[in-house]
Amino acid sequence: MKIENPNPIQWQFSERAQQLQSSAIREILKITQRPEIISFAGGLPSPATFPVDVMKAAYDKVLTETGKQALQYGPTDGYAPLREWIANSLSTEGTKILPEQILMVSGSQQALDLLGKVLVDEGSPVLVETPSYLGALQAFSVYRPEFRSVETDDDGLVPSSIAGLADGARLLYSLPNFQNPTGRSLSLARRQELVETCARLGLPLIEDDPYGALSYKGEPMPRMVSMNPDGVIYMGSFSKVLTPGIRLGYVCAPLPLVRRLELAKQAADLHTAQLTQMVVHEVVKDGFLDRHIPTIRTLYANQCQVMLDALDEHFPDSVTWTRPEGGMFIWVKLPKQLDATKLLEQALAARVAFVPGAPFYANEPASNTLRLSFVTVPPERIREGIATLGQIIKSQL
Repeated sequence: MKIENPNPIQWQFSERAQQLQSSAIREILKITQRPEIISFAGGLPSPATFPVDVMKAAYDKVLTETGKQALQYGPTDGYAPLREWIANSLSTEGTKILPEQILMVSGSQQALDLLGKVLVDEGSPVLVETPSYLGALQAFSVYRPEFRSVETDDDGLVPSSIAGLADGARLLYSLPNFQNPTGRSLSLARRQELVETCARLGLPLIEDDPYGALSYKGEPMPRMVSMNPDGVIYMGSFSKVLTPGIRLGYVCAPLPLVRRLELAKQAADLHTAQLTQMVVHEVVKDGFLDRHIPTIRTLYANQCQVMLDALDEHFPDSVTWTRPEGGMFIWVKLPKQLDATKLLEQALAARVAFVPGAPFYANEPASNTLRLSFVTVPPERIREGIATLGQIIKSQL
């Protein structure tokens, strides 16, 4: 029986809910679903790299041979064989990672939320790069930290700038490999200095590494977690090397922290999908990624070079950009008088999309910056889109 003329509910949202903000990228992606738009906006892996047949075969095998286990609830920390595989892949000759240090999560975005929940109180200082990954800023901002921006230059994060910011800080969040949004990577010397500096200051260091396997030269840099497994929290993901649709990532952390993260995850979703974990283990256990990732690197390297060549040809000399050696992004810096958000309006009218750079800054946003992603756009469309953007930029100078 339906109630007649009910009074409208006056929703009383929590203070936390009231300060939530939508991702600028997700909002732009709503527009770029139109096929006529040449979109350099999304940080999406190329569907051409998704191993559909391999995944299908793995689902069939898991459901046929161990279907009842796969469809049941699972442990919060994750499927033990997959955790063991990950621990072995992270271990080096000098550093042994234990399966007990691995927590499976529903995409690395959940890892960021759990880390914020466990490590950050309201007003706690949190150190981030300038600029930093927008998803991390969103995840941490829910817990109302005091963001402190760490200095960066053309070579990425500057470790020597940390000491003056670290007083009371709960963590430093970094993306050392082909960073989102800039595409920059830290040199080996800077990695060592960063780990040593954080260890000296007693500052937990988050090493978020979704792109490390996507080095165009096929030579990934050493992981910082192998330099100090007691002080570095490593985050990994299968989104960029298999498919983002499975929403599967992991955290490697010191045991005291990983146990707290496990408790937080129990309260969030009990556990990550058992079926998904078993399928991914079936796919990766016999070396599939060693054969598959080189095809991703080749595709992305070729499309990156197409975009770099188009930028050289069509963008004015007053514009600069990064030249990544891996990953999915190029970071563009416009003359100071130009605002990338206003430029986006003109670009969308000309059927080209990108992401303005301002949302990637925790403090003092640089409005004359923007991010371009090249991996989902065919070469001919990359050339067309960059030519259009170049014309728009030139018209504003």
